[in-house]
Amino acid sequence: MPRTREPLPLLMLGALGVVFGDIGTSPLYALQTVFSLHDHAVAPTEPDVLGVISMVTWCLITIVTVTYIGLIMKADNQGEGGILALTALVLRKLGPGVGPREAAIALVLGVIGAALFFGDSLITPAISVLSAFEGIEVTGAVPNAVILPGALIVLTALFAVQRWGTSRIGGSFGVVMAVWFLTLAAMGLPHVLAHPAILRALSPHYAIAFMVDRPLVAFIAMGAVVLTITGAEALYADMGHFGHRPIALAWGCLVLPALLLNYFGQGALILADPSTIVNPFFSMVPEALRLPLVGLAAMATVIASQAVISGAFSVSRQATRLTLLPKLKITQTSSEHGGQIYVGSVNLLLFLGVLTLVLVFQHSSRLAAAYGLAVTATIILVLALFLLYAHRVRRRPLWQVVMLAVVVGGLELLLLAANLVKIPDGGWLPLVIAAVLTTIMLTWRRGALQLAARRQELEGPIADFVAGPARSVPRVPGLAVYPHPDPATVPLALRTGVEMHHVLHEHVVILTLEHVGVPHVHRDDRVHVDVLGDGAVGDRVPGLRVPGDGVTVSGVPVGGVTVGGVPVGGVTVGGVPGLVHVSYHVGFHDSQDVPAALRTAVERHGGRDGSCSDDCPQHIPELDLAEHLDEAVYVLSMLRVVPGEDRTMPRWQRALFRGLHRTSAQRTQVLHLPPARTLLMGAETEL
Repeated sequence: MPRTREPLPLLMLGALGVVFGDIGTSPLYALQTVFSLHDHAVAPTEPDVLGVISMVTWCLITIVTVTYIGLIMKADNQGEGGILALTALVLRKLGPGVGPREAAIALVLGVIGAALFFGDSLITPAISVLSAFEGIEVTGAVPNAVILPGALIVLTALFAVQRWGTSRIGGSFGVVMAVWFLTLAAMGLPHVLAHPAILRALSPHYAIAFMVDRPLVAFIAMGAVVLTITGAEALYADMGHFGHRPIALAWGCLVLPALLLNYFGQGALILADPSTIVNPFFSMVPEALRLPLVGLAAMATVIASQAVISGAFSVSRQATRLTLLPKLKITQTSSEHGGQIYVGSVNLLLFLGVLTLVLVFQHSSRLAAAYGLAVTATIILVLALFLLYAHRVRRRPLWQVVMLAVVVGGLELLLLAANLVKIPDGGWLPLVIAAVLTTIMLTWRRGALQLAARRQELEGPIADFVAGPARSVPRVPGLAVYPHPDPATVPLALRTGVEMHHVLHEHVVILTLEHVGVPHVHRDDRVHVDVLGDGAVGDRVPGLRVPGDGVTVSGVPVGGVTVGGVPVGGVTVGGVPGLVHVSYHVGFHDSQDVPAALRTAVERHGGRDGSCSDDCPQHIPELDLAEHLDEAVYVLSMLRVVPGEDRTMPRWQRALFRGLHRTSAQRTQVLHLPPARTLLMGAETEL
């Protein structure tokens, strides 16, 4: 039975806890950074304060609300978001019509953007948690020496609970974040009411006037104003966890109003008391409330880290689907949302990277310069891909695309330029991380494509195998099952076994798991069978229109066909008895259990007398295997990569690819194969 969807309010609450943590904690450090840059180049005067608050307001409206929430997040790839999902969507929608150069540009943009996002995923937890604990400096109630150990303990706990899944985490974190956003609004509102003149910053006139009157100072300010939109890409990357509508409603109803009230409140406070630029956020509340606020801020910044961690899991899975990373062991943590996953290896690498940054930099101000560059570069790459999608896929008029590029792209380029000057002060960090990850992803893709081509050559077409070797070798008792991803080729283990031993099992099942972009595939729709026969493989027998529950014989609906001499109807197709291909369709929450898939196929199509009615599954004699299931042997194909003299890749890339190849997830665990009855067989190739 189909599962019921979670109520919209619960999804919105979960989104508060997972998606908005990053952008929701920016008030902690954004304006403090603006007024501390370059020896306080931005002055706490009315023109500068109104100009900065106006910049913040219109960045949130233009980039986050209009561009991301209103436009980009509607470009989902089967519910998934993020730059790699957008890349895959563009490549799939354009299809054969896209030229190799255009496809390569789209892919490289996606890879660089994903690499920058991973860099952001390292920096965000470090700067967020450190900035919260640094509120202790303002209170003076607790020794400053607890800041670093406290941050390390909290970060360790955060990464330890990731295996619970974003559904559980989001539910508990969502309540905290709801309190956090209400607190942000409550902190800012009294100061806005006390100094309503700050509301003039709602007009973009003050941002423009600031840039015209003091262009250099405004340029410096923009390098820190970008901190107010950190998390915009995480909104898109986390879309698969909750969907577009809950995220959009939570943003419009609570998050955006709370952020604006807090930023306007900080601006009003600075105008009233310029000395508060040292830490305007904590200065908004009375001294007695600062220590409890530090505690709440610490919890909120932990949750802020959750946004990018969840996004990193999603981007990692998308990277494996685009052949940019080796196979990863992915755990599905929700029965409803395919985007709610846990990737243990990515979680461990992020944890080690974040701890390293905290121990090396030790203060959020030292990480601020590194933070903005990753954000601005990523949002520009996302916009570039979206413009390509809007023009080439959605067929939007060129003038609309150009207008979006000029208005939004121009603003984002200004933000990027303002952050480029910070490269010597720490902006190099995300660039180094992105360069390393881009090299890894492009190397893996290049090597994997070459390896796939060589594997296809070694495997050969299934039709040739059925017509030749499969018919000429003796048969031995038993059932052999070959998990294999490509129905058009021979499993490498099957070909190697026949060539080495010159025998074939009496019953051979080639089983392909085909992933469908839905939570569950109904049991009746999962099994599709293709009985393999000489002269029948890939051929369509004309004149047959009899449906058979999705079952085909070499691409033909079952009915009126004889396979391997077994009468099924009025047409005879020569074949190899006992050789069958089973395609098993699974949703993102269905198990990839190969033995269970085989059992389902046998229960539905084997062990019958062939006299069932029109609405029941068709009897397939080749699947009369019930008595063999408990003794079936599962044979996995493997292709070992060894060093060689091949010169299609530089030596360092070959060494890197071989190292990555050894880290791929073990398929015996992923496919739930019984260790005592699982064999590995294949070949080796040079790379």
